Amino acid sequence: MGESAGIRPRRAALEILEQVRDGLPFEAALSVGIDQLSEPDRRLAHELAAGVLRQRTSLDAQLARLVNRDWAHVAAELQDILRLGAYQITTLDRVPAHAAVDTSVELAKQSGGSRAAGFVNAVLRRLSQAGPEVLPIPQHPAERLAGEYSHPLWLVQKWIEAFGQDQAEVLLQWNNSRPRLVAQPARQSFPELEAAWTSAGLEFEPAAYNAGLVVTPTRPAELPGYREGNFVIQDPAQALLVRFVAPPPDATIFDACAAPGGKSIGLGRQAARVVSGDISPLRVRRLRENLRRAGTGREHVIVADARQPPVRPLDIVLLDAPCSGTGTIARHPDARWRISPKALRHIVELQAQLLYTVATTVQPGGLLVYSTCSVEREENVAQVEQFLKEHGDFHREPAPGFPAELRSPDGDLLILPQIHRMDGAYAARLRRTA
Repeated sequence: MGESAGIRPRRAALEILEQVRDGLPFEAALSVGIDQLSEPDRRLAHELAAGVLRQRTSLDAQLARLVNRDWAHVAAELQDILRLGAYQITTLDRVPAHAAVDTSVELAKQSGGSRAAGFVNAVLRRLSQAGPEVLPIPQHPAERLAGEYSHPLWLVQKWIEAFGQDQAEVLLQWNNSRPRLVAQPARQSFPELEAAWTSAGLEFEPAAYNAGLVVTPTRPAELPGYREGNFVIQDPAQALLVRFVAPPPDATIFDACAAPGGKSIGLGRQAARVVSGDISPLRVRRLRENLRRAGTGREHVIVADARQPPVRPLDIVLLDAPCSGTGTIARHPDARWRISPKALRHIVELQAQLLYTVATTVQPGGLLVYSTCSVEREENVAQVEQFLKEHGDFHREPAPGFPAELRSPDGDLLILPQIHRMDGAYAARLRRTA
């Protein structure tokens, strides 16, 4: 294989993995890493990087048996090169084993010289000749599931306790699936968007609960109407959250953690005005760009720390709180490796702080909506229950006409990937006493 045919997408995948290792979210690393590639190379780079993140545990187990030293002592970049090669050999039937080995050796040579290249060559040739080994199946269910689906053991144990073993396994399967591309109407209505895409010959279908249009995978920017802001790419769960908020037409809304802007766009189609804030100037730049492309003009962007909200009391406040993101692992395959028990405790503390402070910006009779894209109880219902214990002037209020199967027994929005086949989401509507 020549440089353009083989090395470029694999080098891009390696760079994406390196940036994720350095702390950049997968989505951000991906948008930078594949920007200069052709469409086929984009798809391959994406598949390689995401596949390695989804199967890291099993790939490491296969590779560790072929390395003559402790796998943990292999340089991080060489580990990623070997994972990329092993993923192609064990998973991608369309890639010949010799091509996976040769391109991995070339990456290793560029990274660490001839010695690194020789090491990678020896390990991957052993793997391609011997084939994947059938590893012993752990006796403990959590260990078996963690190894089979490449998730941290502590998180698998947590989900088994929360959902039961069968549902936990379905959730793990979902997390390792490829998410669908779903569009939500913005400057066009559903009928207008459907008519335009039908005219363009696109294949699409309604998402569950009519929460978007599922389109045949492609680059969003190449879909008809993207530049005009006729739609935004957004999972059905987030569109359902906007529906759960159910703002009246004359409402003024404070979207306290608004970036990248999908929910502000949805709310702006229904309410009189939306104040869209975020603490990060970088995220606010993206927020402003998205609102400029697809907003109604009723959204107003500010750089703001939700712990010190710079707004007077308003009709509706939405706190889509920073969270572990465990409901979006299918879309963000790196998220499983980012979260830890310590990080989860820190997130829970931050959420409580934000919830208590933004509550002061809800006027009497107004509505506070707390939401996350997590499936963890301590980030969701436990936060709301503790808040209500300490704030007697707030009470739960169900969303009018919202599907019963998407509500918890308390009337909160509760979407679980293993049940509803979309991102996980939680939200509670909390009405302040007039």
